[in-house]
Amino acid sequence: MLPRLRQRWQVDFVVVNAENAAGGAGITPNTAAELFSAGADVLTTGDHVWDHKEIVAYIESERRLLRPLNYPPGTPGRGSGVFERGSAPAVAVVNVQGRVFMPELDNPFSCITDEIARLRLSTPVIVVDMHAEATSEKIAIARMLDGRVSAVVGTHTHVQTADEQVFPGGTAYLTDAGFTGPHESVLGRRIEPVIKRFTTLLPQRFDVATGHILIQGALINIDEQSGRALGITRVSEPLLEQQGNVSSGQGESRL
Repeated sequence: MLPRLRQRWQVDFVVVNAENAAGGAGITPNTAAELFSAGADVLTTGDHVWDHKEIVAYIESERRLLRPLNYPPGTPGRGSGVFERGSAPAVAVVNVQGRVFMPELDNPFSCITDEIARLRLSTPVIVVDMHAEATSEKIAIARMLDGRVSAVVGTHTHVQTADEQVFPGGTAYLTDAGFTGPHESVLGRRIEPVIKRFTTLLPQRFDVATGHILIQGALINIDEQSGRALGITRVSEPLLEQQGNVSSGQGESRL
């Protein structure tokens, strides 16, 4: 779906959270290559980034694949990057992970402050993937960064929220982008085993579901010179269904 949507919406840059791309858990070099070939410019991850051991060597060499910034020093890979686009302004992407109900990493609020200041020396266009369970943590870090980054979009909970907005300082925000995959499901897994787990408390095999495929995320307009967001629209597109055209204004980047 991505090549068709990139063309239809005149999208300049695509960030994909890919931590569950490999059969519903983690990411592998092969699934990363598939996403890049489909048109993803940068892949972010989260708490499942290390589910497949072969990703450790791959993430060291592939700078377009990010892991959360707030892992300790010495962790393979990188938590941010600046990505050139020819004569257009570069786009910086930061991947950071929350700590509430999540694995204990360094404090994302303190880690990201210095990183944003460093990235702003290279480009005003900065996009943050805040991978977190708690909505309060996502909103708080976005409010803290208002006016310093172009967008903060949350990932991890698999349920798209309806609170898209542009904060007063010019930062676009969405608490959760949702997920790309089968929505006739429970968070992408087959319904019956999940219900059985809740009702019996017995272990179940949570296979990936197959029905009602959607690609979800957000389409963000950004002024390339100031880095301020001009608008944000939620995306929830069904597989193979034709959609209308959306045109891009001049002097804007669409992510």
